[in-house]
Amino acid sequence: MAESTLRVQVPMRWGDMDAYGHVNNVNLIRLMEEARIAGFGVPGGTGAPGVEPRADIFSAVPAGTQILVVEHRVRYSKPLEYRNVPVNVDLWVANIKPASFDICYEFRDPIEDYLCVKAATTLAYFDPSTSRVQRLSPEEREGLSAFEGAPTFPK
Repeated sequence: MAESTLRVQVPMRWGDMDAYGHVNNVNLIRLMEEARIAGFGVPGGTGAPGVEPRADIFSAVPAGTQILVVEHRVRYSKPLEYRNVPVNVDLWVANIKPASFDICYEFRDPIEDYLCVKAATTLAYFDPSTSRVQRLSPEEREGLSAFEGAPTFPK
């Protein structure tokens, strides 16, 4: 985990639970998205104003730029059991490349704080007018590098 890790709390919903009492694997992807937004902001031009993110990175993306998911990777170490309190999620950035980067996650039990899930999402900035991935600007790279740490899944 990175020294510049952000910890956010993401509410679990009753409907996230599967028949075994665990957060369903499909719903975990939704929790990853909620953690990403809580930590790094609502992408510019979407949604309405609300709570400020922990680090305002995505809100600063220029109008007309989309932030697209390229890939998700998830590794379960213990079941994330449903609880009626928010799950603790530690977030950081890794693998900053010319046109993509990873958001890394560690989901921890909200009561006992043991590690349940490690995950990563590869993201890229995309220009829908040209249908092309955009290279990260020096300012975007600098903003991301403030939260950079070791990758969850070393290559």
